[in-house]
Amino acid sequence: MSLAGFAYSGDAQSIPSRFPYSQRFAASLGATGVNDLIRQAVATQPPRAFELDTVNLAELKGRDQSITVALVMSGETVSTEQFGGYSKLFVQLRAQAMFFDFKTMTVLRAYPFSVAYVDLLDHAPTEDELASRVRTLYLGAGTTPGIVTRFADALGRATLPTQVPRFLQVSQATVSDEARKALPAALAAQPGVAETWVADMLSEAISSRTGVPILPYAKGHAIGQVMSMRIADGSVYELKLPEPDYAIAVDVSRFGRFEHAKVAAGTSYIYASKVQLKIHQPLSGRVYLDSEFKNGEVKTVPASQQSVDDFPAYSDSLRGLFTKLSNVLAGSGEPWLRDAAANKDIDKQITATKEVLNLCK
Repeated sequence: MSLAGFAYSGDAQSIPSRFPYSQRFAASLGATGVNDLIRQAVATQPPRAFELDTVNLAELKGRDQSITVALVMSGETVSTEQFGGYSKLFVQLRAQAMFFDFKTMTVLRAYPFSVAYVDLLDHAPTEDELASRVRTLYLGAGTTPGIVTRFADALGRATLPTQVPRFLQVSQATVSDEARKALPAALAAQPGVAETWVADMLSEAISSRTGVPILPYAKGHAIGQVMSMRIADGSVYELKLPEPDYAIAVDVSRFGRFEHAKVAAGTSYIYASKVQLKIHQPLSGRVYLDSEFKNGEVKTVPASQQSVDDFPAYSDSLRGLFTKLSNVLAGSGEPWLRDAAANKDIDKQITATKEVLNLCK
C-alpha cells in the first residue's frame, strides 16, 4: 500500500475558487505542504490492517505495487452572514481517505470525514481570521482532531477487501426549496452545493458508525462516473468510479423550529429535520429501506441574546438524524427509531439493510 498524499477532487481549473483557504494553508507550509503533516500523523498512528509506504506518488510509476491511498479534499465551505449586529461564521472542510488502483485508475473504496467551525462574532471576520479558522480545522485544537488526524484515524479503521467488493454509494441527494431557505448562502446559492453537503454528511455518518466504505457522491465529484483528482505535486488523474451495487437516495424535505419551553432565563426550541431515505439495488430494483425519518434537537436561547442563529441547530438536527440511524444500522438499540421512522415495518427494513452493509465491508 502506498501513500499518494494530499489531493483535491474535481477539475483542476476550479480548485482555486473551490478551495481558496485550503490552498492558502498548504502554501504557508512551504515546499512539503500538507504531505509532511500527513506522513507525521501516519507515523504516529499507523494503519492496523496494512503496511503503508509513504513514498511520493511520482515514484509509484512503473512499480508493481498498485493500491494507493490519498487524503482527498471534497469540499470547503466558508460562509459569513450578517445577523442583527453579529456576523455568523460557518466553516466546514469535507474530505475522504480514498483508496484506488494506480494501474487501472479505479476507485476501490473511500472513508469520508469532515470537520466544522461555527461561531457568532461581534464584527465581520477578516480574511486572516478566516484563514486562521481553516488552519485550525486542518491541524486541530486541544483534544479536537483536525483533518490530518482524522485522515490517520480513517486509515486506522480502514480495511481492504479480500474478495471482489460490493459498492455502496449515495447516488442521489435533493433538498427542497423550503429546506434550502434555512441554509447559509454558501450552501444554498449555487446548484449542487447543498446536495453535495447532505450526501457527504450522510456518507460520513454511515461509514464512520458502521465501518463500511462508501463511494464518493458522483454528482458532487465526478462526471459520468469519472472523478478528477489533483495531487499536491500538480499531477492530475482521472479516476473511474465503479457503478454502485447498492444506491442510497436522500431527500431533505423540511427544517422546522418549535418552542419547547420558556422560562425567565431563556427559551428552548426544538430544531427538527425531516428526510426521506431509500436504499435499493439498481440492477434488480429491490428496495431494502424506504421510509421518512424525523429528528429534533433542543437548543436553549438565553433571554439576553437578541439574535438567534438557526443554521447550526438545523445542521445538528440533520447530522443527529443520520448519526442515530447509522448507529441503528451498526447494531445499537435506539429507542429513537420507532418514533422517528414513518413506516411500521421499519425493523424489517433495518434488518435487510444491515445485511447489505455487511456485504460491502
